[in-house]
Amino acid sequence: MAEKIIILDFGGQYTQLIARRVRECHVYSEVLPYSADIETIRAAKPAGVILSGGPASVLAEDAPRCDAGVYGLGVPVLGICYGMQLTAHLLGGRVERAAQREYGRVRVTMDDRTGLLAGMSPASSNWMSHTYQVAQCPPGFRPIAHSETCPVAAMANDASHIYGVQFHPEVTHSDEGRTVIQNFLNLCGCAGDWTMAAYAQTAIANIREAVGEAGTVLLALSGGVDSSVAAALIYRAIGDRLTCVYVDHGFMRKGESEQVVDVFTNTFPVRLVRADASELFYADLAGVTDPERKRKIIGADFIKVFKAEALKLGKLDYFAQGTIYPDVIESGQATGAAVIKSHHNVGGLPKELGFTELIEPLRMLFKDEVRALGEALGLPHDLIWRQPFPGPGLAIRVIGDLTPEKVNIVRESDAILREEIKSAGLDSEIHQYFTVLTGVRSVGVMGDERTYDYTIALRAVTTDDFMTADWARIPYDVVRTISARIVNEVPHVNRVVLDVTTKPPASIEWE
Repeated sequence: MAEKIIILDFGGQYTQLIARRVRECHVYSEVLPYSADIETIRAAKPAGVILSGGPASVLAEDAPRCDAGVYGLGVPVLGICYGMQLTAHLLGGRVERAAQREYGRVRVTMDDRTGLLAGMSPASSNWMSHTYQVAQCPPGFRPIAHSETCPVAAMANDASHIYGVQFHPEVTHSDEGRTVIQNFLNLCGCAGDWTMAAYAQTAIANIREAVGEAGTVLLALSGGVDSSVAAALIYRAIGDRLTCVYVDHGFMRKGESEQVVDVFTNTFPVRLVRADASELFYADLAGVTDPERKRKIIGADFIKVFKAEALKLGKLDYFAQGTIYPDVIESGQATGAAVIKSHHNVGGLPKELGFTELIEPLRMLFKDEVRALGEALGLPHDLIWRQPFPGPGLAIRVIGDLTPEKVNIVRESDAILREEIKSAGLDSEIHQYFTVLTGVRSVGVMGDERTYDYTIALRAVTTDDFMTADWARIPYDVVRTISARIVNEVPHVNRVVLDVTTKPPASIEWE
């Protein structure tokens, strides 16, 4: 992997986005904590370094600071927001509290449209989020952009190839942000030849080297995108020395269990163990209505079933899982990273199974890259581009207690929704859509008879990052078709409602 950009994380909410934008330009990137020592950074042999944004003030005594040796590595450096202010502060410039804080889309004038700002419009809207700003550039630097209240919205030292932008080029709210990222990569001399096909070949070679000629691997196959792609990749490396255990909890969507079994029996013929444990899950969940208790019971039962099946197989050498890069960063497993949320598949081996070696071939990939890798490996399009699906499955799309009948109502109504959204050509425009059994029952009339049946809610959202989301404006004629089909084809449903709530205040899932 010849080209690599190192991103130093100062706690900014958009750090992952920076890494993704670099990779979208076909250049590999890695996130390191701001505290990484200079030898670690140098050993990575980066073509360039990006300093992320962050919530702190560079003027505070305890402000996070990177090793100043970063500026002497001999490679281009780009500071974004806090990263720009830190660059100015460390190299002899002046940072002050802004007379007027800038937040949101701000018109920025490009004063020098060469180098970092080459190809930019004379002025464009860019995302600002700062209270402090550079008041005076360090020696050797010059301002190259400004806004109405920010005299140094970007700065450059062309001799040292050190740059800074006060705005956030990594977010979609910045009109020409991708151009800034691409220009920086050009200044780093990056060719942009990093692809998923190339990654697949490297990963396969690494797996073969790690496992050896006779090593065996056990993988927990959930049926989701990540574990499916991990299974396909490992199979390409070691063939039937891979054993997959698929625990079917009974809460998958219509046809998905059958698809998983078919793919990993025919397309990728691994040693597959399918454990139908739905009776156990339903029994342990009987009468449980609290969503957190549901999640915990499902998680505990999954481990119990997987362990029992794994022990039947006898001793295998390695354990594999589909950990991806956002899991690593958010769980604080990227050295020095803050813990945002815990992930069950990050940070350890199932010691009770006796494993000492772990294979995580997707550990450095983002979700969109995992999907692209799945395509490169030949997995079915419908499998790798399926709708996002929570680990507990349909169990948390039934409000209240669970029964096979209630889960089937969601399963059938969800299948109708997905079919009609796809038929209307909206499946690529709406980022997540599903149905929820609300638990509400109401009076209706069907066939001249009174009914007292369930209400199904339609949930569909558009989002860039799933941190915020807007409700999708599905055309009314499509909603009408979906509603009519659900009421007519799904037993015990006599009413369909549309959820028109954004996130926040609501979450995307109902439970």
